[in-house]
Amino acid sequence: MKATAFIEPGKVEVKNVEKPKIEKPTDAVIRILRACVCGSDLWWFRGISKRDANTLVGHEAIGIVDEVGSDVTDVKKGDFVIVPFTHGCGHCAACLAGFDGNCMNQEAGGNNGYQGEYLRFTNANWALVKVPGSPSDYSDETLNSLLTLADVLATGYHAAASAEVKPGDTVVVMGDGAVGLCGVISAKLRGAKRIIAMSRHEDRQKLALEFGATDIVEERGDEAVSHVMELTDNNGADAVLECVGTEQSVDTATKVARPGAIVGRVGVPQKAEMNTNNLFWKNIGLRGGIASVTTYDKNILLDAVLSGKINPGKVFTKRFELDDIQSAYEAMDKREAIKSLVIVSKN
Repeated sequence: MKATAFIEPGKVEVKNVEKPKIEKPTDAVIRILRACVCGSDLWWFRGISKRDANTLVGHEAIGIVDEVGSDVTDVKKGDFVIVPFTHGCGHCAACLAGFDGNCMNQEAGGNNGYQGEYLRFTNANWALVKVPGSPSDYSDETLNSLLTLADVLATGYHAAASAEVKPGDTVVVMGDGAVGLCGVISAKLRGAKRIIAMSRHEDRQKLALEFGATDIVEERGDEAVSHVMELTDNNGADAVLECVGTEQSVDTATKVARPGAIVGRVGVPQKAEMNTNNLFWKNIGLRGGIASVTTYDKNILLDAVLSGKINPGKVFTKRFELDDIQSAYEAMDKREAIKSLVIVSKN
């Protein structure tokens, strides 16, 4: 079978590898239909983080169940499923508390290899999210939106949930990548009245406004803080979604939040140190981390997509065949695509 492997910084390649098999009773093998490139994949693609050569990559997909282990009863062969990167077991303390992104029974390396024709999926019984019917029942647009439920939409929603966005709130969204744009969707879904999107790119600004943003702030640093304060009559935001992870983004998030607000942080931290004193002096909370993908999908997001309430699949602005995976990465690396869609199989 074909699968994408990391070769070296700046290079990925489709290789022929052995089709995965059931190794444990809790496994499933998934035939992948659509996958995509994540902003976090660019870390090792750009050489910012290290990765071993010839390791399989990708962690977002939708597909068809090809085979299940003996302990898997919630899904069966032939089911259409969303394939989360989180692999929650559904019964440990973290999963029961609603934090399946921190499942205590995850297996090392389980969230890799999605950019290929087949995938061995661990903790399949609870973690996989079954979609009613078959792929042929859905439009191309809806299939793309379902794909976002494997990671990017759930991560944006995690920022909003962590920040405790509630009806009537004024929300600032830091970051105009796919996660930030999904944060805009999520803030609106939770009832935010005003959504201020921090964005410097016209194509992303337009999509943010389409998704529910009411204001755009292009500046960064202290100028951005001044602009947000002007928009909020110097009150600051009720909630801030931090979807970048840089030191400047976290610092700005803290400064634009009103006293007592919560910053929902899902941008992967890019620096170990952080000055938490600024949080103290304004009574600002800081929460967030790895998204609870299966929990959010099953409780909220799948229904929101299937009902047409949200259409997050618009974050995919370019599509590629699996054999063109190098181009899919390059398009995101060069900011030619907000998010690259990868068509693995058409049926």
